[in-house]
Amino acid sequence: MKRISRRLVLSLCAISLGALTSTASFAQESTLTVASTTSTEQSGLFGHLLPQVQKATGITVKVVALGTGQALDVGRRGDADVVFVHDQVAEEKFVAEGAGVERIAVMYNDFVLVGPGDDPAKAAGKDIVGGLKAVHANKAAFVSRGDKSGTHAAELRYWKMANLDPAIEKQAWYRDTGFGMGPALNTAAAMNAYILADRGTWLSFKNRQNLKIIAEGDAKLFNQYGVILVNPKKHAHVKAEAGQKFINWLVSAEGQAMIAGYKIGGEQLFFPNAVKR
Repeated sequence: MKRISRRLVLSLCAISLGALTSTASFAQESTLTVASTTSTEQSGLFGHLLPQVQKATGITVKVVALGTGQALDVGRRGDADVVFVHDQVAEEKFVAEGAGVERIAVMYNDFVLVGPGDDPAKAAGKDIVGGLKAVHANKAAFVSRGDKSGTHAAELRYWKMANLDPAIEKQAWYRDTGFGMGPALNTAAAMNAYILADRGTWLSFKNRQNLKIIAEGDAKLFNQYGVILVNPKKHAHVKAEAGQKFINWLVSAEGQAMIAGYKIGGEQLFFPNAVKR
């Protein structure tokens, strides 16, 4: 048997090492971190979408579920590759300051005012501002997420429209929790209190006890979700290619159909409205 030259051995090792490095790089690139909201995670939407994302693109998505404000901060630090949230004003600011590449609308649902079945504040109807005024006038127990989420931002907007600010008033009937949507709903159920919730999480929420939807249908309750690639020019380690593939899938005909197809008890939780690209 001829002796294999040292140069040939080194060459073969280099080829093998290169192949291993390439495989490791591919595996790393195909794992994506998405900072999103507790409403998308706790509604079960990601459990519905992500297996299909992996099948269609080969990308494994890890979701970090936080309030929208916190999710955007994660993106600002470069600790996520994509943010998928629901506070358009905050999202546009995120892009304007250079933290994100482009905001793309993906889907919408709506907020609902949930409360005790007997509605002691007489807040029922379609007018969310009138409903909150009734809650305030009756000092009825109200649970706020208080976590800088998209839902919390919407709640604060509605209080402002009513010329009220119970958080500043520090009244005992107003409970500022700092919780995500699911835990905040659990607190409201335990207290038999009013709360603003996104419809998706409400439909998937099991521990309703005496709670029911009190106010809905107001145009002001519209709840738009957007997706943004974290800017790789600010954070070189951002997986821009994989992140863009994920975004492209969300707004594709397949992704939009999967979003529309997610239902609980026959009721659709989210409505796709991505602009065709």
